[in-house]
Amino acid sequence: MPLPLSPHQEITPLAIDAGRRRSMRVLLSVPILVSGKSADQKDFTEEARTLVVNAHGALISLEARVAPNQEITIANKATRQALQCRVVHVGNAQGGKVQLGVEFVKPSPTFWQIDFPPDDWVVPED
Repeated sequence: MPLPLSPHQEITPLAIDAGRRRSMRVLLSVPILVSGKSADQKDFTEEARTLVVNAHGALISLEARVAPNQEITIANKATRQALQCRVVHVGNAQGGKVQLGVEFVKPSPTFWQIDFPPDDWVVPED
């Protein structure tokens, strides 16, 4: 049974952890086509696969060198749908590839074509 509040106690809302993810991550390998400009401003197009996806983007492994905050295009090879993304994380190089965290410029929970996405993948309408 909860204890009654004294008149001097205030109820404050719980703070949301700033590091908390906006949507659940799902381990899913999706064939994609990534294009844009490399860090040295050369055009590139590279076939790749996702490592992890969520409603707001993905973790991918890429040979092309890109910079944080750079925009690239990711096309889902199965649906041929393409979205603009921003590079939000550049990991260390391993085996000639770098793991990149990318986020969609506009959230797109249906982009990955998951039949039963987690409940937190619902994006409120503007």
